[in-house]
Amino acid sequence: MVGEEWFGQQRFGVRCEWGEAGAVALAPRSACVVVVDVLSFTTSVSVAVDAGTRVYPFRRRDERAAAFAAAHDAVLAVGRRAVTEQRPWSLSPAALRRAPPVPRLVLPSPNGSAISAAVTGIPVLAASLRNASAVARWMRRQGWGTVDQPVSVIAAGERWPGRDALRPSIEDLLGPGAVVSALEAAGAGPLSPESAIARAAFEATSDIAAALAECSSGRELRDGGFAEDVTIAGEVDAGEAVPLRVDGAFAPAD
Repeated sequence: MVGEEWFGQQRFGVRCEWGEAGAVALAPRSACVVVVDVLSFTTSVSVAVDAGTRVYPFRRRDERAAAFAAAHDAVLAVGRRAVTEQRPWSLSPAALRRAPPVPRLVLPSPNGSAISAAVTGIPVLAASLRNASAVARWMRRQGWGTVDQPVSVIAAGERWPGRDALRPSIEDLLGPGAVVSALEAAGAGPLSPESAIARAAFEATSDIAAALAECSSGRELRDGGFAEDVTIAGEVDAGEAVPLRVDGAFAPAD
């Protein structure tokens, strides 16, 4: 592919890109891919895996997702506004924290889940502000984060309302920045300029909770009645589980 070398960040041990296209572009020359979707897929994965649930990513919540869940003896998560006492599992971290844990959960989303499902052939991890340091430490124990074994951190971003177009988002700059910062502190590198910019944004943000609450995605959730999801997403390094995709599902890494 013409220009592939320009966009592959190949001289760096820690790389960063946006969206599914970025993940697919960087994955073939990476030791692993780290998906970051702070509001809310990877935060939800962190909460669920902390509780002992295996989480299957799926691109859309449709009849195929229902068939997939049935085939894997898993619960299919409902939409945030469809939560009931009988079906309390959704993409909402707060709802998952309140719901009784289940062994297996199919968690569709158009951003982080779709990216996770799109990357094949290499390890995929789910990171958020809740578990950024734990994920970084685990990767360094595998020897990843060098030029020979590079880590690609993927900011999921959001979608513009009514359009199938990526909207780069503040929360998904801060989340990858937290992962990159922890990787560098653990000796990974060198950082690509893209990774260094994300790290700088995270390290320069003195009040992560306020940034999440007032950014566009945070305001959307708060105005929709899901302020607790934003609060949980801002629990920096509160989680210790490292969600690693194994046999198609995120489960705690050894």
